Amino acid sequence: MIPYKAINISQLNEFGKNTLAEHLKMEVTEVGEDFITMKMPVNSTVHQPMGMLHGGAVAALAENVASLAGNLVASTKDKACLGLSLNTNHLKSVRDGFVFATAKAIHLGRSTQVWEVETKTEEGILINVCRMTLAVVDKK
Repeated sequence: MIPYKAINISQLNEFGKNTLAEHLKMEVTEVGEDFITMKMPVNSTVHQPMGMLHGGAVAALAENVASLAGNLVASTKDKACLGLSLNTNHLKSVRDGFVFATAKAIHLGRSTQVWEVETKTEEGILINVCRMTLAVVDKK
Protein backbone atom coordinates (compact mmCIF):
# COMPACT_ATOMS: atom_id res chain seq x y z
CA MET A 1 0.00 0.00 0.00
CA ILE A 2 1.12 3.57 0.68
CA PRO A 3 4.69 3.80 2.04
CA TYR A 4 3.39 6.10 4.78
CA LYS A 5 6.21 5.67 7.31
CA ALA A 6 8.73 7.25 4.94
CA ILE A 7 6.49 10.18 3.97
CA ASN A 8 7.01 13.76 5.06
CA ILE A 9 3.73 15.67 4.64
CA SER A 10 5.57 18.97 4.09
CA GLN A 11 7.46 17.44 1.18
CA LEU A 12 4.21 16.09 -0.30
CA ASN A 13 2.73 19.57 -0.17
CA GLU A 14 5.78 20.89 -2.06
CA PHE A 15 4.74 18.74 -5.06
CA GLY A 16 1.67 20.96 -5.40
CA LYS A 17 3.66 24.17 -5.84
CA ASN A 18 2.85 26.09 -9.03
CA THR A 19 -0.13 23.83 -9.79
CA LEU A 20 -3.90 23.93 -9.45
CA ALA A 21 -3.49 22.49 -5.95
CA GLU A 22 -1.56 25.56 -4.83
CA HIS A 23 -3.99 27.94 -6.55
CA LEU A 24 -6.93 26.35 -4.71
CA LYS A 25 -4.89 26.06 -1.47
CA MET A 26 -5.17 22.27 -1.28
CA GLU A 27 -2.86 20.59 1.18
CA VAL A 28 -2.18 17.11 2.49
CA THR A 29 -3.21 16.79 6.13
CA GLU A 30 -2.84 13.08 6.86
CA VAL A 31 -1.29 9.95 5.37
CA GLY A 32 -1.85 6.38 6.52
CA GLU A 33 -1.11 2.91 5.24
CA ASP A 34 -4.27 2.83 3.13
CA PHE A 35 -5.40 6.45 2.78
CA ILE A 36 -4.41 10.06 2.13
CA THR A 37 -6.44 13.11 3.18
CA MET A 38 -6.22 16.60 1.69
CA LYS A 39 -8.09 19.73 2.72
CA MET A 40 -9.24 22.76 0.76
CA PRO A 41 -10.75 26.03 2.00
CA VAL A 42 -14.25 26.92 0.85
CA ASN A 43 -14.35 30.62 -0.06
CA SER A 44 -15.08 32.86 -3.05
CA THR A 45 -12.15 31.32 -4.98
CA VAL A 46 -14.02 28.00 -5.24
CA HIS A 47 -17.63 29.24 -5.20
CA GLN A 48 -20.05 28.96 -8.08
CA PRO A 49 -22.28 32.01 -8.79
CA MET A 50 -24.83 31.04 -6.10
CA GLY A 51 -22.15 31.25 -3.39
CA MET A 52 -21.76 27.51 -2.90
CA LEU A 53 -18.73 25.27 -3.38
CA HIS A 54 -18.30 24.61 -7.11
CA GLY A 55 -18.57 20.94 -8.08
CA GLY A 56 -15.51 21.28 -10.29
CA ALA A 57 -13.42 22.38 -7.31
CA VAL A 58 -14.53 19.28 -5.37
CA ALA A 59 -13.69 17.13 -8.40
CA ALA A 60 -10.26 18.78 -8.64
CA LEU A 61 -9.62 18.05 -4.95
CA ALA A 62 -10.70 14.42 -5.39
CA GLU A 63 -8.52 13.96 -8.47
CA ASN A 64 -5.54 15.51 -6.69
CA VAL A 65 -5.77 13.29 -3.63
CA ALA A 66 -6.42 10.09 -5.62
CA SER A 67 -3.61 10.84 -8.08
CA LEU A 68 -1.20 11.58 -5.26
CA ALA A 69 -2.11 8.35 -3.47
CA GLY A 70 -1.83 6.32 -6.67
CA ASN A 71 1.56 7.77 -7.52
CA LEU A 72 2.90 7.05 -4.05
CA VAL A 73 1.89 3.41 -4.41
CA ALA A 74 3.17 3.16 -7.99
CA SER A 75 6.50 4.81 -7.19
CA THR A 76 7.46 1.80 -5.05
CA LYS A 77 7.54 -0.19 -8.34
CA ASP A 78 9.21 2.57 -10.41
CA LYS A 79 5.88 3.37 -12.09
CA ALA A 80 3.67 6.46 -12.32
CA CYS A 81 -0.10 7.01 -12.51
CA LEU A 82 -2.18 9.11 -14.89
CA GLY A 83 -5.90 9.80 -14.64
CA LEU A 84 -8.25 7.81 -16.88
CA SER A 85 -11.65 8.71 -15.46
CA LEU A 86 -13.33 10.50 -12.59
CA ASN A 87 -16.93 9.89 -11.56
CA THR A 88 -18.32 12.28 -8.99
CA ASN A 89 -21.59 12.54 -7.08
CA HIS A 90 -22.44 15.78 -5.25
CA LEU A 91 -24.56 15.07 -2.17
CA LYS A 92 -24.69 18.34 -0.21
CA SER A 93 -23.63 21.95 -0.68
CA VAL A 94 -21.15 23.95 1.39
CA ARG A 95 -20.65 27.72 1.59
CA ASP A 96 -17.60 28.15 3.83
CA GLY A 97 -15.04 26.48 6.07
CA PHE A 98 -12.88 23.59 4.87
CA VAL A 99 -13.59 20.34 3.10
CA PHE A 100 -11.49 17.19 3.56
CA ALA A 101 -11.10 14.57 0.82
CA THR A 102 -9.86 11.09 1.75
CA ALA A 103 -8.72 8.62 -0.91
CA LYS A 104 -8.76 4.86 -0.26
CA ALA A 105 -7.78 2.18 -2.75
CA ILE A 106 -10.41 -0.15 -4.16
CA HIS A 107 -8.10 -1.86 -6.68
CA LEU A 108 -4.31 -1.77 -7.08
CA GLY A 109 -3.51 -3.67 -10.26
CA ARG A 110 -0.52 -3.88 -12.60
CA SER A 111 -2.05 -1.59 -15.23
CA THR A 112 -4.81 0.28 -13.37
CA GLN A 113 -5.72 1.53 -9.93
CA VAL A 114 -9.18 2.52 -8.68
CA TRP A 115 -9.57 4.91 -5.75
CA GLU A 116 -12.66 5.97 -3.83
CA VAL A 117 -12.66 9.51 -2.49
CA GLU A 118 -15.07 10.78 0.16
CA THR A 119 -15.21 14.53 0.73
CA LYS A 120 -16.59 15.77 4.04
CA THR A 121 -17.05 19.03 5.91
CA GLU A 122 -15.16 19.92 9.08
CA GLU A 123 -18.15 18.46 10.96
CA GLY A 124 -17.79 15.14 9.15
CA ILE A 125 -20.81 15.57 6.88
CA LEU A 126 -20.38 13.69 3.59
CA ILE A 127 -20.78 16.12 0.68
CA ASN A 128 -19.33 14.20 -2.25
CA VAL A 129 -18.20 10.73 -3.34
CA CYS A 130 -15.86 10.11 -6.27
CA ARG A 131 -14.32 7.14 -7.98
CA MET A 132 -11.03 7.75 -9.79
CA THR A 133 -9.43 5.29 -12.22
CA LEU A 134 -5.72 5.69 -12.86
CA ALA A 135 -3.50 4.12 -15.53
CA VAL A 136 -0.23 2.70 -14.20
CA VAL A 137 2.58 3.51 -16.64
CA ASP A 138 6.35 3.30 -16.82
CA LYS A 139 8.14 6.38 -15.54
CA LYS A 140 9.77 8.36 -18.31
